[in-house]
Formats: sequence, C-alpha cells, structure tokens
Amino acid sequence: MMLGLFKEYKEYRWFITSSGKLVIGGKSAEQNESLMKEILKTKKNYITIHTKEPGSPFSVILAHIKNINEKDIEETAIFTACFSRAWRDGRKKAKVNVFMTEQICKEKNMKTGTFGVAGKVQEKNVKLRLFLSVQMNKLRCVPESAAAEKILEIQQGRMGKERAAEIIEKMLKEKFKYLEKKFKKTIFTKQEILQALPPGGVKI
Repeated sequence: MMLGLFKEYKEYRWFITSSGKLVIGGKSAEQNESLMKEILKTKKNYITIHTKEPGSPFSVILAHIKNINEKDIEETAIFTACFSRAWRDGRKKAKVNVFMTEQICKEKNMKTGTFGVAGKVQEKNVKLRLFLSVQMNKLRCVPESAAAEKILEIQQGRMGKERAAEIIEKMLKEKFKYLEKKFKKTIFTKQEILQALPPGGVKI
C-alpha cells in the first residue's frame, strides 16, 4: 500500500481493495480539487475513476498500473458510484468513467473540483451496493469483494443516516460486546458509523 504519498488519507473517502491497494477520493468539490492537484504534482500516472455525471469523488488507486488488476478497478468503480450523487438520487446503478491521471486537464474557467479528461475513457455500469467492514481499524462501507468480514449489507434506501447509525451502533455493540468489555471502551461510535455511510438514505 502506498501510504507514504498521502499520510493524511483518512481525511478523504478511502478504502482498501481486496488485493491491498489504497484508494482515496474527495468528500467534496474542494477535496477533489486539492486531491487531484496533489496527484498531478507527483507526475505519476494513476488509474482514476469518476461517475459519468457530476457529483462524484475522483477516486485514485494509489498503485503502479502494472500492479492493478480488474477487480481493483471494479471495486473502485462501485465505491465511486456509491459515494456519488447517484446514491443520494436513489438509483440502483450508475455509470463511471475509468481513465489515467495524465488525461486530466484543468482550465481556468472550470469550477472548483471540476476537471476535464482528454482522450478515451473506459465506461463501466455498476450496482450501488456496499458492505460494512473494518479496514485499518476503521469502519468502512466497501464493495462486497473488498470486505474481509461482512458485518452488514448497506443498500440505497429511505432511512436517514442518523437513524441508520443509531440502529447500526446497537447492532455493533452486541456483535463486539466482548471487545468493549475487554478494552472498557466503545469500539465503534455513532460518529464513526456516520462517517462510513454513503451520503443519502440507506437500507440495512
């Protein structure tokens, strides 16, 4: 994993693919802007994914292209779509574009977090479906194949995040009761759960 490039990766949206690749993406237009500018400064060429429509993280797989497999790309595509406007809009599927950072361009008149992509892109159509799991000792909502332990399935739904977080917190307290007793503290807080969930309604 290339943690050295972005030691502050936990400030972004992130997850670890099933083959151990770190993926990071912006939580907002401002984060997309700063992330992509930092990536471009490295002069390295990374696989990057964004939904075909606006309102999505720019998700970057922080690994050399030769070490990235098709499953890494598929998992990143699902992750990107689930944390995009498509989830908030209640869609079950979304189209994403896969391209290289060397294709990205920025014009002066472009809004914050907006970039152009030159040349051909690979298009994927993915289902919006996640699983709550633990990665790097943090709760993450990740694609099924990236979840070493599937704690809960998270789908797009009508339940608000606050209510969902309360229910999940109770479920986790029961599941990890032995750990909380051992360490005498709450293992996963409601705030951590909220940070892990995608933006919009959910179904547990």
